[in-house]
Amino acid sequence: MPVPHTLLISDLHLSEDAPHVRKRFLDFLAGPARKADALYILGDLFETWIGDDDIASPLNQKIVDALQALSSAGPALYLMHGNRDFLMGQEFALACGAQLLPDPTEIDLYGVRTLLSHGDQLCTDDVEYQTYRKQVRSSAWQRKVLALPIETRRQMAKDATAMSDKAKQAKTLEIMDVSPQAVTDLLRKHGYPRLIHGHTHRPARHVYRLDDHSCERWVLPDWTSVRGGYLQCDRNGCRSVPF
Repeated sequence: MPVPHTLLISDLHLSEDAPHVRKRFLDFLAGPARKADALYILGDLFETWIGDDDIASPLNQKIVDALQALSSAGPALYLMHGNRDFLMGQEFALACGAQLLPDPTEIDLYGVRTLLSHGDQLCTDDVEYQTYRKQVRSSAWQRKVLALPIETRRQMAKDATAMSDKAKQAKTLEIMDVSPQAVTDLLRKHGYPRLIHGHTHRPARHVYRLDDHSCERWVLPDWTSVRGGYLQCDRNGCRSVPF
C-alpha cells in the first residue's frame, strides 16, 4: 500500500521551443502524479500565458487535457500564478479541474503547517522587478491587456520575455534570489511555518532558527535544467526527487 503523499512542482516554463520539457511533464502526469493525493503547481507552468482565450492553441490544449485527465483520475490539483503566467484565470483552472490559489497560501500538509508561494515576491532586492510585478498584477492593467487582440498579446509576451532575459544579464544572482529579510518577515507573519516556493531556479533545503522556532524552507527545482524534479511530502517530511 503506497504511503499517502503530495507532490509539488514549479517553473516548468512550457513552450513550443522545449518539447523535451513537455514530454517530461506529460510522462510525470501519467506516472508519479497519478499515485499522489494532490499535485501543487506553484507558478510558471508556462513560459508565457496570454489569456484563457488561448487555451485552444495546440500546446495549451494538450496540457489542459493532460491536467484534466489527472484531476479526473483522483489526485487534487492546485495551481498558483508565477511571474510568467500571471494572466492564467479561472477558465483555465476549470478546464483542468484545478483550484487556483492565491500567493501565498497556507495548507496543512500531513500535520505540518506549510506556506506555499511562487517566490518572486520575496526577491525584494530586485526593485526594478518588484515595480514591474506590482503593475502586471493589478486588475486594471490585466483588464486592459486582456482586451487587446490575441496576436497583439502574443507579441507583447515575446517582447517581455526578451526584455526579461536581457535584464537578467545585468543583475547579480544575489539580487535575483530571495531576500533573507523578506523570508524572515514572511515566516514571522505566518507563525513560523514550513515554506515551499520556486522561482529562483536554485533548488535547496534551508533551515532557520528564528525566535526560538525552527523553520524549514524548500526551493523547488526548475524543469529547464538538466535534472529538474519535484518535491514529495508525506507524514515523515519532504524530500527532493530528481528526474
